[in-house]
Amino acid sequence: MPTHGSMTKAGKVRSQTPKVERRPKRNFPPRQRNRREYWIRKRKDAGLPVPTVIPPSSVTRRERQATA
Repeated sequence: MPTHGSMTKAGKVRSQTPKVERRPKRNFPPRQRNRREYWIRKRKDAGLPVPTVIPPSSVTRRERQATA
């Protein structure tokens, strides 16, 4: 029974493929988005203005450390 190629050629195509950079994510993860939507809904119910900037509570600790 013939083999499917020698081990010397293993990974040949993957190593020749050019690296493509990831596109940045456009949306928040669901948990973070739900938290932000809840915050906005509560502000509207209380008759408070909803700022266009993201509240500090919905910015993750990792993102805060990255900007600092």
